[in-house]
Amino acid sequence: MAKYRVNRAGVTNAKALIASRRYVVRSRWSDVQPSANGENDYLETHSWSEYGSWHLAINDKAGEESKGRFAFGFGDFRRIHRSAIIACYFRAAEWDHKEVELAAHRLLQALDQQRQR
Repeated sequence: MAKYRVNRAGVTNAKALIASRRYVVRSRWSDVQPSANGENDYLETHSWSEYGSWHLAINDKAGEESKGRFAFGFGDFRRIHRSAIIACYFRAAEWDHKEVELAAHRLLQALDQQRQR
């Protein structure tokens, strides 16, 4: 199993999206998450750094410019999805990626607090 560390750039991007209210509260993540082709389309016009900022975790053993380096995606390259954060939380908890699990939990709490303002 791959070992992941929290992607600080991803957390920063997620917080900025939440603060600017660029989020979707109700969605089915399996229906709206970017496909492999959608990711490729994004990478045609954006850097690997920008691509990585849409993920909560990094696999340091994967190549720096590869999709395998980034995991736990949380958005559609325009907005963060609450359902994606929940999916990240549960998947990280299931596979014992504790730091990623905690990062997802904190983001979920931040999004829910922002919604109540």
